[in-house]
Amino acid sequence: MPIVTELYADVFGSHIGKHSERLMYTKDKQVLAQAPLMHLQQVIIASMGVSISADAIAECCERGIPICFLDALGNAYAAIYSSGLGGTVLTRRAQLSAYSDGRGAVLSLAIADAKINNQAATLKYIAKSRKESDPDRYEALRAASIDTASQAARLRNLRGLNLDELRAQLMAFEANAATRYWEALRSVVPDMYAWSARTGRGATDPVNSLLNYGYGILQHRVKRAIVVAGLDPYGGFIHADRPGKHSLIFDLMEEFRSVAVDRLVIGLVNRRYTVTMTEQGQLEADVRRDFAGKVNDHLKATVRYDGARFPIDIVIGKQARRLAAHLRGETEAYLPYRAEW
Repeated sequence: MPIVTELYADVFGSHIGKHSERLMYTKDKQVLAQAPLMHLQQVIIASMGVSISADAIAECCERGIPICFLDALGNAYAAIYSSGLGGTVLTRRAQLSAYSDGRGAVLSLAIADAKINNQAATLKYIAKSRKESDPDRYEALRAASIDTASQAARLRNLRGLNLDELRAQLMAFEANAATRYWEALRSVVPDMYAWSARTGRGATDPVNSLLNYGYGILQHRVKRAIVVAGLDPYGGFIHADRPGKHSLIFDLMEEFRSVAVDRLVIGLVNRRYTVTMTEQGQLEADVRRDFAGKVNDHLKATVRYDGARFPIDIVIGKQARRLAAHLRGETEAYLPYRAEW
């Protein structure tokens, strides 16, 4: 029997409770799933009408198991962590100081550079399997990768600007790279999905809905890593401060979107993954459940990092700790995650 590391609850009227050394997920006395606490890494509640007992919450907090709540679009609208996490005041003071002392601008450039180059690497990754079977597409994807990466090279012209001066120009280069990147990805998506453009909030087509749902799960993973590292999820650098906006989460997510979500979605649709939608333009519940499992499995896939191989999920945690250490002055430079292809 496979070890359960993630409990996914999405059945209306169901309940999560603690029984001995495991969480039991039930509805009307029928056991839907059970997860031994010694192996459990997270609980995801992805539907209205799911209840969880105080005992289960207390046990998860005691063991450092986060509980995340997702809406039908994959947006993480709430999470429960141990109240003992995130109490590193020195880290948070250093994080807030970095916004105005020049380090925030340097960090923003490093993260943006990694994001764009990781997009370029993803295009090379998708191209390599087509070198023999579709050489024209292979060459087109390689050319798009070069065009995308060229926007990262332009970032060096922004060195020396303060963060407020930097942000608008940096976002423009990111947007130029994204336009070329998504244009290239659309060229390999089968016509059956009718994918015409990248759309975020409010998307009602299958491909964008998968991407957005995957980003919601990634957002939760990054938030967990940031909180455990003692950082403030709201104190970002690239993304502007707004009430209720997890700016630092969105910053750190930029390094991982293409590897953690885009590669998975493009791979699935190229294998004709079945995506059914509701009349409201949302992923059907069974699709959300199946896709969430695939995202979870993909985050366990290993990537090269610091000369070794680690699961993507572990690398996210390592990067959050690396960022915290840099902000505290323990390292000279922040080294973002660089994807292989």
